[in-house]
Parts: sequence; C-alpha cells; structure tokens
Amino acid sequence: MVSSFPRQSSWSRPEGGMRFRARRVIVKARVVKLRGGKSQAAYAHLRYLQRDGATLEGERGQLYSANLDRANGSAFLGRGQDDLHQFRLIVAPEDGTELGDLRDFTRHLMEQMEHDLETQLDWVAVDHHNTGHPHSHVVIRGVTDDGKILNIAGDYIAHGIRHRASEIATLELGPQSEWEVQQRLGREVEQDRFTRLDRAVLQEVNDQGLVDLRIGEEQSYLGRANRALLIGRLKRLERMGLARQEDPACWSLSGRLERTLREMGERGDIIKTMHRAMTEQGLARDPRSYVIHRGADRQPPAVGRVIGKGLAGDELTGRLHLVIDGADGRVHYAEMSEAAGDEIAVGSIVEVGRVKAPPRPADRNIAELARDNGGLYEPAVHLAAARESLRIPDGNQEGYVEAHVRRLEALRRAGLVERLDAGHWRVPHDFEDRARGYDSRRGGQLGVRMLSLIDLEAQVTANAATWLDRELVAQAPAPLRDSGFGREAREALARRRQWLMAEGLARETDAGLVYQRGMLTALAQREVREAGGKLGREHGLTFRMVESGERVSGTYRQSVQLVSGKYALVERSKEFTLVPWRPVIEKALGQQVTGLVRGSGISWDMGRKRGLGIGM
Repeated sequence: MVSSFPRQSSWSRPEGGMRFRARRVIVKARVVKLRGGKSQAAYAHLRYLQRDGATLEGERGQLYSANLDRANGSAFLGRGQDDLHQFRLIVAPEDGTELGDLRDFTRHLMEQMEHDLETQLDWVAVDHHNTGHPHSHVVIRGVTDDGKILNIAGDYIAHGIRHRASEIATLELGPQSEWEVQQRLGREVEQDRFTRLDRAVLQEVNDQGLVDLRIGEEQSYLGRANRALLIGRLKRLERMGLARQEDPACWSLSGRLERTLREMGERGDIIKTMHRAMTEQGLARDPRSYVIHRGADRQPPAVGRVIGKGLAGDELTGRLHLVIDGADGRVHYAEMSEAAGDEIAVGSIVEVGRVKAPPRPADRNIAELARDNGGLYEPAVHLAAARESLRIPDGNQEGYVEAHVRRLEALRRAGLVERLDAGHWRVPHDFEDRARGYDSRRGGQLGVRMLSLIDLEAQVTANAATWLDRELVAQAPAPLRDSGFGREAREALARRRQWLMAEGLARETDAGLVYQRGMLTALAQREVREAGGKLGREHGLTFRMVESGERVSGTYRQSVQLVSGKYALVERSKEFTLVPWRPVIEKALGQQVTGLVRGSGISWDMGRKRGLGIGM
C-alpha cells in the first residue's frame, strides 16, 4: 500500500490579505468507498452527472478526461472495478462565467494535482452550466499510476486543492481588485445563509465570548479591513435573533448561529431548485404551497407527478432530489438514494411520505404458528420446532425463540397482542398487518414509492394495469384538488373510464359504473402476454403464461419492469415465464428458484420451513 502525500513545501496556504486578492474557488471533496465489481451506485452517479441541460448549449453533459473530449464512463469504471475508493470533487470558480469553457481550467488543475501527488491520476470530469454557478465534477480513481492504493492527505483535500485552483483562476483572470472583493463581500451582508462574513465574525469572538469591533480593540486583519461590513452583518444577524448588541460595536452571538444559517441556506437552495423545476415545466404555483420532506417525515403521504430530478445538496452525497407536482395542489421536495431513484423519471407518478416498514420474519413465524394453533402462540411449541431445524443462527434455539417472545412483549405494550400467561399469547388474525403498521408509525422515515413509470397521457390507453385503474377501483383513492396535477388526473380518469368501457372491462348501470371482476389482473395479463411474446422473439425462446395455483421452477434470469409492475423472468429449458417479482428473489439471480403462483402474486420457496423463516 502506498499513500501519496503532497509535500507541504510544494504548496502553501494563502496568508493574510492575499486570500482576498486571489480569485476564489470553492472545492468540495468526498472519498467514496466502493463495494467492488460493477458498483451500481458508481454507474448511477456518472449517469446523473451527465444529465440533460448541463452544457453551455443546454445539452446533455459530456464526460472528458486528460486527453479525451469524449471519455467513456463505463470504461473508466471498468478500470476501477477492483478499486477500494474514489475521490469525488466539485470545483466551482467564483468567476466561472468569465472562464467560459471549464475544461482547460479543470485539466490544468488535475495536472497540478498530479505534480503535487507525484503520480499520474486516472480521472473523468463533466462541467455543469445549468445552475447559475458553473462548476466541474471530477471523479478520480483511488490508485496511483503503478496500481497501488492512493491516499491523499486530509490537509491537501481540505486546503491544497482549493489553493491550487485559486492560483490557476488568478493566473487566468488576474487578481481581484479591492473593489471586486468589497462588492462580493458586501452582497453577503443580507444573505440568509452561512457566509464568509459569518465565519469572520466567529473568528473575532474574544475570551469573554463577545465580538468587539470598537476602534482600538484587538482585531484580526479581516476584522480591521472589513469592519463596516462585519458591523452590517451583525446588525442583520441581530434582526434574525442570532446576535445581540451588548455595547456599541460589541455583540454576543447565539450558540445556534452557524447551524441556523446553514439550515436556512440549505432550505433556500431547495426552494430555488423547486422553482427552477416549475419554470422548466412551464408551471406556476404559490411558493407557500412548497413542502419539503426531510428525515423523520411527519407530512401526510402525497401523490404526484415528478417534474424535476437531479443530484441533491452539494451533489456529492450520492443522493437524488425529486420535485413533485402534487395532486393535493402543493409542490413537494424529497430526497432518495441514487440507486433507489434510478428508475424514476420526469413524468413518473410517485407517492412520497413515511416508508411502510418491511415485514419481519419473526412476525411471520408468530402468525404461522398461531394460525396452526387456534390463534395462540406458544413458545414451547416454537422451541420444539426450532430444535428440529438446522437453520437457527448459531444453533441457539432458546435464544431464537426468546427473541420472538421479546417482540411479542413489545407489541403487547402497544396493545396489539394479549399475553394470557408466560406460555400462551393470543394473536389476532391480522397480526402481521398490525405489527407492520406499528413499525411504520415508529420509524417515520421518508420514502418515495413508484406508482407509475408512464405519464397520465400514456396511461389513458395503455393495455396494462395502470395507476389510473388502481385509483378507479380503490376504496380510498388519492384526494385530487381541482387544479394542477389534480385536475389533470381527474380528466385522465374520466378518459380511462371511457377506454375501459370500450374494452368491455366496465359498464354503465343504474347504480353507476361497474368494473369487471378481476379487471386489474386481466389488464396485467394482457401486458404480460404482449411483453412475453416480444421478449421471446428477442431471445429465441418460447413464452408461456402461468395460471394461479401453478408451481413455477427454473433459473431466475432478470427482472423486467412493466407498467403493471415488476416481473421476474424465470427460464426453463427452451421456454420462460414472467411472474411477479419480490425483493427476496434478487439474491437468487442466476440460480434455480421455485414458487407457487397465487392469484396476482407468488410465494417463493427459498428453503423456508414453517415457523422458521430466516431473513426472508
């Protein structure tokens, strides 16, 4: 293992007032650990970096490298499939607009980094000109030119790269005049975010915890040179409740100053992102209708159409943002991982809100044993079954059953089950649903669920089970406001009803519109039959439809996303079938699988024994 640390003598941090004369460049860096092989997250990240509208001409961003204007991202990631990590940079010159094409600037910076690190670097970059602040994304492999592991000193990542970039920008455009510096700092006085002036204010705090800007008091160079600007900023902070004037030109600061300003800046950036997405779609909404879903979300679930998608935050976090025109008349902002949002596109219909907790294997075990025992769960019976199994973790049967009992005790305190005595628990028939609902309420984490890959217009005549169809037969359909996406959805539902009647899947009666029994299943089967025939012709295989109650076995080859849902392609000999996909089967890609088709679902047999499911 080799770590390349640039010599401190090869670069030095700017001293004193020089940093206010040099051209300012913001550099953000992140070291990303890779999972080996073809990291889907790494591929997804490069795809999002090359999103539409990123170039000066508004076209799709193009990767480039040291020698190529059109670099191959797949080849770059292929070379790094065994790498342990990547370095990801965002380089944003304050005068990026004046620099124009950022490629020469980025290449010059990478050459300087190679000199400092004493190794050639394997990298690709893409420039973004669509945010008002031109910047470059650079992805660097974590290896040296002789194939050893590359580690970069934290001090160089934090300061050295930015200093080198500033030198290059200053050499290209010349140093800033004092007037330019003062103009830029002056614009920060009224900003609702954490600024350079705020950082300077914090540096002026004395031993008494005060910022004393009275003439004659000891101050830093920055404090002396920009006293009027700092006083103006402190007055602004005072109006925001983040500072208090104790004496003339003397303030105390709130302990939450930096955190509050950073949160305000982040919220401001999100609102700009939402407004930009609305403008690009030619839509207008009252900013008071904007809803930001974050963290432990407490907002009610909302359904809507995706009108904006891109990298979230500082674009280094590996997360995406979605802007959603809600059926409730509001505009929603949500974030998710790049991998989770890979299939969602602008125009997709989604639901944003608290994630429904996944089913627990322990709850399934409890429910199965209770159903076989008249609604009673008995730890002794479970222990006897566990002792017959060879699949209990560590062979600790007593501890395994005790974990189920602790789960029941927690649910008893929530009023979901009843303990009759130490050896008997009364379990309701809908126990699994109740337990899952309990976990969902406690978790409260934000999630985005895909409802439809295709937009409303395509759904109206789609020969498939669409979101519109599910809404038409739902007992509690999504509430639709008579404006925006809500109005469009209402109109699309009316047109879909007419299409269903023309197809013989619905009919008018004196009591209203009646839908054919099993309409959703019939529509899904139409799409599966059509998709199966097409796949069969492409792969030279025979497609076979399966019926409810039929057992399916074969090799799980791939997942297939249809309008009606996601399906698993199971191949056997020269024929194949499409059956409903479930997350559990993905672990068996390329392996033999067996399942029992039940209506519109399937129960996969992954070696499970009754009451002894492990991690399914």
